[in-house]
Amino acid sequence: MHYWASARAAAGVGADELAVDGPITLTEVVRRAVALHPGTRLPEVLQVCSTLVGDRPVASADPGSVVVEPGSTVEFLPPFAGG
Repeated sequence: MHYWASARAAAGVGADELAVDGPITLTEVVRRAVALHPGTRLPEVLQVCSTLVGDRPVASADPGSVVVEPGSTVEFLPPFAGG
């Protein structure tokens, strides 16, 4: 997982790795990311982030239906101001 901008600030790191035995949902990825950083603003920040799984935008898809394969990169991009 890669965190950008305010997500990086909230997590206190730029990236985390998750050990998985097989495919998991994006919902589970987010749950595990939040669990790695208890007591932070990360849950609130991730709620407003755009998410990429690999190079594919998740857009408005239900995170419970988005499958993340082992070895995939998940990127959390908060809204950016400016141009």
